[in-house]
Amino acid sequence: MGTANIGYMSASSLPVQLQKILSDSFYIRTTITRKNGSPRTIETTYVWIQENGVNKLILSGYPGKRDWVASMSRNAKVTVHSVEFEPWFDIPAEALVVRNLNEKLPKIFAFIEHWALRPGFPRTKFNILLGAVKINRALRLPWWGPFIIAKRIFNGMPCVEITFTGDAVLRSDGAPPQLSEPQENRPF
Repeated sequence: MGTANIGYMSASSLPVQLQKILSDSFYIRTTITRKNGSPRTIETTYVWIQENGVNKLILSGYPGKRDWVASMSRNAKVTVHSVEFEPWFDIPAEALVVRNLNEKLPKIFAFIEHWALRPGFPRTKFNILLGAVKINRALRLPWWGPFIIAKRIFNGMPCVEITFTGDAVLRSDGAPPQLSEPQENRPF
């Protein structure tokens, strides 16, 4: 934080259709650059936020290491592709891997709250648990008892902040890009 937003796409410059897609969707595709320099398109869950008037996506998921996080750490230039609703857009962006737990938590909370909106999700129980963790953090209490388990989970969750850096463009060929095939030497 503490950096100027020069060159980043402001919230007001997003097409209205794209704003609706980003607020109603749960999945996004992102084209990243692999270690060997080849492009790879992945599909991840996300939440769209506007921070200081700048459009950002927070990518996250279950705890554990992800090769796409390592790729974004090495090469921050990415292209975001909308996938759930038409029309489809491509948006140039930059990725920042957030590792510090204090910086990560508000982003992870926003991600989890968005994910909890999915149909069939046990919202009441989940909101009670998330609320307890939020109160613990707001009061700056130690991570003790059951909260130490929550801390381990949050520490293990990937957190990537994607900041839009250019204008959203309608895809000329219609559908979003296909997902990349898994590498033969990778189990996923």
